[in-house]
Amino acid sequence: MAEALLIERRGRVATLINNDAPRNRMTLEFMDELEGAIGQIARDDSIGAVVLRGAGDEHFSVGMNLKQFGEGVKAKGSFWGVLDQRLRVIKAIENLPKPAIATLYGYCLGGGLELPLGCHFRLAAEEGTRIGLPEMDLGTLPAWGGTARLTRCVGRDAALDMILRGKKISGPEAHRIGLVQEVWPNDELQARALDLAQELAAQPSAAVAGVLACVVGAGERSLDEAIMAERAAVEATWGTADQQEGMRAFLEKRPPRFHPEADHG
Repeated sequence: MAEALLIERRGRVATLINNDAPRNRMTLEFMDELEGAIGQIARDDSIGAVVLRGAGDEHFSVGMNLKQFGEGVKAKGSFWGVLDQRLRVIKAIENLPKPAIATLYGYCLGGGLELPLGCHFRLAAEEGTRIGLPEMDLGTLPAWGGTARLTRCVGRDAALDMILRGKKISGPEAHRIGLVQEVWPNDELQARALDLAQELAAQPSAAVAGVLACVVGAGERSLDEAIMAERAAVEATWGTADQQEGMRAFLEKRPPRFHPEADHG
């Protein structure tokens, strides 16, 4: 039986691949393995950034394998046990102290959008991408945090338009409303994601972790609380080898030579 999750390494970048081509359903096995992998990545100082994608080049993911739902309820103990694991995994990705990047291409539907919404960067293919939360067609609504995260990402009006109308939007439209940061030709998308991941992984890791902690949680805090969180993050970077190198490089008018793995905090 094929592995549900493939992990590839290139330097400080780990690529997590949902190995269920061509549709890349989010199976029970995939979610179990993804949960374990995210926990390991969070603790692994040699990894500085993560890319999430589906196997092949047809679809990122059509979402949950609904045929497994009864099996999942039995395995997890209840309907809510199935959903709670998926919420837990997406939150763990969102709270990683290193950037997570999702590449959206082909179908990115239901959980196939909700999981990328937990990532810090989303890149979409220029053609053929269909991004949406079509749960209304099933007589229900998104259950993996989709309503909350999509609203925070694109605003109330755009979120309502997508969810209530079951819209499936293109990569360029997703970029227009702020759902993805970049759009690339289909045959360049994965390479661009790796380039971005390598760029981010080369940054000073303590500072990256601080920025993620501040920005990801900013919407849940008052302004004063957010500023205090920022102060704590700055304090955690001050005096590190990377911070001292950055200061010297600025004064010497040269590019900094960071060693992010050494300063991971």
